[in-house]
Amino acid sequence: MNPSRPPTIDPVAAQRWQRLRLLESPWLHEEVARRMQERLDLIKQQPQSWVHWEPLKGGMQAHDALMQRYAKASCTVLEAQSAHRHVHQLLQSPWWTAQRWLRPRVQVVDSVVQPAQMVWANMQLHMASDPQSVLADWHCALQVDGFLMFSCLGPDSLQELQHLYRSLGWPAPCHAFTDMHDWGDQLVAAGFAEPVMDMERITLTFETPERLLQELRGLGRNLHVQRFTSLRGHVWHQRLLAELAKKPLQLTFEVLYGHAFKPAPRLKVSAQSEISLSEMRSALKRSQLTGGHHSNGGNT
Repeated sequence: MNPSRPPTIDPVAAQRWQRLRLLESPWLHEEVARRMQERLDLIKQQPQSWVHWEPLKGGMQAHDALMQRYAKASCTVLEAQSAHRHVHQLLQSPWWTAQRWLRPRVQVVDSVVQPAQMVWANMQLHMASDPQSVLADWHCALQVDGFLMFSCLGPDSLQELQHLYRSLGWPAPCHAFTDMHDWGDQLVAAGFAEPVMDMERITLTFETPERLLQELRGLGRNLHVQRFTSLRGHVWHQRLLAELAKKPLQLTFEVLYGHAFKPAPRLKVSAQSEISLSEMRSALKRSQLTGGHHSNGGNT
């Protein structure tokens, strides 16, 4: 099995989800973004530029918090072209507030042209049918020595719903999510250095089965290739609500957090090599800045 291509994700369904524009960011994604921001305290580097990758799904409240944290840094927001006007409206501060005049202007684009020192991508990767392509895009969007901050769901997510569907003989309610150790390997394969992964579990409880399903609709879609593809009827929906009501109304999410750096490209050396003067100067400069030593990162 090739872990770079999730075997249970339907790429067509994944594309439909990517094109779907949310009016507001899911509560869980905002909470995960808040917790991911706490991990920024462990990184000494203060970026002068950063890219927010699809904040509509990742968290617009998180965007405001990051703008306050990096008040002097330039920011680029990446969203689909169809969502630009909506994003501009959400990002626009009232004309009478100081933020409108004092903060750097945010640029909204559908592709990153100017690499930045940080890429922030919250709760994106587990919905991608080609995660290696996404990682490659993040790598291209970073300057050398810049860093990536991301989060996604892990394989123990939605266990309650998966157990229920299996007991009823129904197709899986969600596609399979990738383990954090596999993400660490894929980061290295994509050219990142010193990847660090960690995880935590978040359990949400609900008052009614209807509220539980409403929350799920905001978080994503079932992208499993063997999902039930036709419209379900009223009888099936009532059966689902009744079965959910028999169990504790809760959902567990395994949230994975990761960060990694973009290293300088290695100089290609063979028996006889030609190295430009600029490459040699860059290599010497990096050696002086790092003292010739790099710490080894790892998974936790």
